[in-house]
This record gives sequence, structure tokens and C-alpha cells, in this order.
Amino acid sequence: MRVLQTPVRFAPSIGGVETYVHSLSRALVEAGHEVSVVCASPDVDVPALETVDGIEVHRLRTTGRIANTDLTPGLPVALLRELRRADVVHTHLPTPWSADVSAFLGLVADRPVVVTYHNDIVGTGLADRVAKLYNRTVLQATLRIADRILITQPAYLQRSPHLKPFAEKVRVVSNGVDTDLFAPGDVPPARQRELGFDPDGRNCFFLSVLDSFHEYKGLDVLLAALAGDEWSEPPRLVVGGEGDAREGYENRAAELGIADRVRFAGRLSTAELVDAYNAADVFVLPSTDGDQEGFGLVLLEALSCGVPVVCTDVVGVADDVRAHDLGVVVEPGDEGALAAAIEDVLGETFDAAAARSLCQEQYSWRSKAAEIVDIYEEIGVGTETTDRSEP
Repeated sequence: MRVLQTPVRFAPSIGGVETYVHSLSRALVEAGHEVSVVCASPDVDVPALETVDGIEVHRLRTTGRIANTDLTPGLPVALLRELRRADVVHTHLPTPWSADVSAFLGLVADRPVVVTYHNDIVGTGLADRVAKLYNRTVLQATLRIADRILITQPAYLQRSPHLKPFAEKVRVVSNGVDTDLFAPGDVPPARQRELGFDPDGRNCFFLSVLDSFHEYKGLDVLLAALAGDEWSEPPRLVVGGEGDAREGYENRAAELGIADRVRFAGRLSTAELVDAYNAADVFVLPSTDGDQEGFGLVLLEALSCGVPVVCTDVVGVADDVRAHDLGVVVEPGDEGALAAAIEDVLGETFDAAAARSLCQEQYSWRSKAAEIVDIYEEIGVGTETTDRSEP
């Protein structure tokens, strides 16, 4: 089958949705399917048309950005061209415009539409009012058009009021992880120092886009936790990621008196990222908002490298972390509990093989792609007719 993916951005842009679409598309190609992607052109020097890992990528000129959504006037024409060849259109929320136009044109072209609903659209101030208006109107139309709505964790159906009217169309497919790429490995001391880790000390790692749209990842809570005085040996923190909020976080670390123990490493290449996971003694993701945190893919990447994790109970993998003793799960926003959890993990022996085995058996992208292909087929993709009225 031929799958048309329409994320707002695609690799080399970084982010949870970007990683999801790239990894899923690559797994679909490896399974023998054709995949094309139509997306906005990122702020890097890349061709408008290229093939990435067997995926045909069409990048469109942008005229600006509202919130976290790139405006691409050429999107409707590009989609209509691609829809002539596609068997199914697979789009992604929480980015308006690209998802909404994709769903509407999929309906016009009589192509099945699948939406992966990564998380709710929320905001603050004026953006919050705009988000609420969108959620009551356009979002409802997009979800009504969709033949299937994918979510990455079961709890999201109960947490999101926007999904409940469409529960019969919702299917749960968790995120996956590239277990070949994210694998245990030795990192020489010189390389550890280059990335900001202390080869002779205790090291925490945090990874996120550092902008206002990702405040819910909880870096401010982590910095406050590290500033506490209950540590037996204060750990070092390496922060991966870039964004316009980075300077604010750097200033906050200085105000807390921990600037000498926090290294802002900036955007990491793929090779640097794998080494960073393996150089860490614990990976920490203290997400604070279950409405915005769709899953927490970075936790799977750390676990696949055999690294224990500390997270909050709003992430999609929290139950497995508890059930398989892969780290500690705490309540969101609790600085003291977060510090105690990190201290506990740093002081215990970790079964890296168990973490690795879980990722290989339950979270490989190969298995996730197979689950999604089954859903495509459930709505008639690959057959001569598609009943779009099926619940």
C-alpha cells in the first residue's frame, strides 16, 4: 500500500512527532510499503524534494509560524497531487492546519484518513482562548472525518474530553523505539567529558526541545530538585536540546546555585544522542501535564540503551517502569519526590538486560508498524472499496 504522511515537520527537524513519523515511515518502507511525506520546510538547508530512508519527502515553503504550526500555503495543492497516488492519508495532531487540511482533502479525494492524536492542543493567555475555539470547532470536524484515531496510551481517552465523542474510532498503538540504533554501548571518558558528563561522578540526562511549547517536560522542576540539600553526592545534569527558552533555564540554574553542575549541551546529533544516553546513570523526564505529554518517547530510547529512568505518572510508559522495576515513577511537580527518586535510582543496581528486553519485545517499530497496517486494513486500505461510515 502507499501511505501519505502529513506531519507539520519531518527529519531533520526534531521533536516527538517528528521522530514518530520518521520511525514509523521507515518501518513501513522496510515492510514493503511505499511512504511519502508532505511537510513544511524546516529552518535548515535541505532540498524541497528528497528521499530519506526510502521515504519520499516533499517540503513546502513556509510563510511564518503561528504557535507551533508552520503556515504552508502550498499544502492543499501538494496534497491533492499526492492523494491521487495514495491509498491512505495519515496525519498528526496537535498541529492545526496540516492535520485539518489533510483530513478534509482526504474526504474530498475519497481516501481513508487516520489521525494520530499525540496530545491535546492547549495554550496560555490569548493562545489558550484560540486553542479552546479551535478545539470546539475545527478539531471536532477533523476527528469526525477521521476513519480511525490513534492514541499512544489508553489513559488519554479518559483524560481528553475532545476524544470521548469519538471513542468507537479510537485505537491504542504505543510509540516504538529503534532498538538497533538505541543500544547499550561503552562511551570513552573523553567522549563523556565532551558531551558534558563527569566520568567519575553521577550523571543525569534530560532531553527536550527548550521552548515555551515544551515547558510541560518539567525541566524547571528538575532544576529545583537538583538544588535541594538532601543529596548524598550531588549529581551532574546534562540537558540536551535547543530552543528560545534555553537562556531562561540557564539563568534559573544560576539563580539556584547549580550552574556548575548543569551542562546545556544544545542540539545533539544522532550519534551524540546515543552516546549521551549511554553516558548517563539515569534519564529523567519529569513531565507535568498529562494533556500535553502524549507518551514520552525519550524514555524508551533510554531504556533501550539499558539506562534506568525517573518519570512522572502522566507518561505512556509509566506502568511498565513500575511493573518491571525499570526506575521510579513520581507525581508531577513534586521536587522533593523527584530528588528522592533520582537518589534511589543512582544508589541501586539496575537490570539493563530487562529494560532492553522490554523494548525489543513490546516496543520495536517493526511491531508498531504491523499494528498500524492492521488498522489501515481494518478501514479498507488495500481493498477495492472503503466503507467510511464504519464506526
